[in-house]
Amino acid sequence: MPLVTRRLLGPGPTNPYPEATAGLAAPLLGHLDPEFIRVMDETCAMLREVWQTGNARTLPLSATGSAGMEAAFVNTVDDGDVVVVAVNGLFGERMCEVARRCGAEVVRVEHEWGQPVDVERVAAAHPAPTIIAMVHAETSTGVRSDVAALGRLKGEALLLVDAVTSIGGIELRADDWGIDIGYAGTQKCLGVPPGLAPFTISDRAFARRVETPRSWYLDLGLLGGYVGGTTGGARTYHHTAPTAMVASLHGGLRRILDEGLEAVWARHERAGRRLQEGLQEMGLELFAPEGHRLPELTTVVVPDGVDAAAVRSELLERYGIEIGAGAGRYADSVWRIGLMGPNADDAAVVLVLAALRDVLRR
Repeated sequence: MPLVTRRLLGPGPTNPYPEATAGLAAPLLGHLDPEFIRVMDETCAMLREVWQTGNARTLPLSATGSAGMEAAFVNTVDDGDVVVVAVNGLFGERMCEVARRCGAEVVRVEHEWGQPVDVERVAAAHPAPTIIAMVHAETSTGVRSDVAALGRLKGEALLLVDAVTSIGGIELRADDWGIDIGYAGTQKCLGVPPGLAPFTISDRAFARRVETPRSWYLDLGLLGGYVGGTTGGARTYHHTAPTAMVASLHGGLRRILDEGLEAVWARHERAGRRLQEGLQEMGLELFAPEGHRLPELTTVVVPDGVDAAAVRSELLERYGIEIGAGAGRYADSVWRIGLMGPNADDAAVVLVLAALRDVLRR
């Protein structure tokens, strides 16, 4: 099959950092090799930095971000537990379904898609929930919500947060914001291929976990021993880790931390702002409201009379640029343009604006 090069400017995956690609190409290590254990330990330590947490149980789960979501709920929700979920897009919807399958009594707090979470309404939805769950950066709509504000209102509940599209791209401070359980993915702002789910859980949440969760593979009690538990000591065999993917994540995280986490956040902010200004100068309307737009994922209203899918196809075929369709009922009326990881730069902004302008003119 011929090699095809794409500029991945959709909602993810993104093109990886070169250091992440180099990790994939490095000589393969066994999952019990002392050198791999060293790499895993360093990866977990760097994940604590990007999560901004001291949680000992911070690790890359051997599965994608969706498995991170499942691990979050299956380890903390038992039959009859009340789970309040803020729903303002597709991934809030998915949280409800996963919690339901864990036996929860799900309390949905509905929002119009494209609007940020109303944290006071979420906090008031139930007097004593076990879990309050929300999406930080809603990938389906390009909207950022205020996790820190909800953390201040959570009370005795555990705060569970989807950070798939925010980690490594915008400010995220798990400990300061009161996040008890967080999950993410590697394929967006971390600039690493898809395949791992960066995960963190506080001691408070771990102490309240389900003793025998429904999933053996995602049982954090077993996985904690596998990656060294709280002490970095001897490992308990659990599964064969995707060692090349962990090496790739190690490379991507090293790249981010060498640049400086706050500098990386600022780079994403600059690129997103320039893209959004350029789109508006073209006369296009942005979907997410001012003040709550994600810089790393911009949602654009498809102009009347324009075939949304045809534009995406021509961008792909003529310029090798991938942008995303909208989600759910907005599949044909919204485009999603991602500037994540190494694509959060001026070159990507100029490229996608010029290509989109040319295709729309046609």
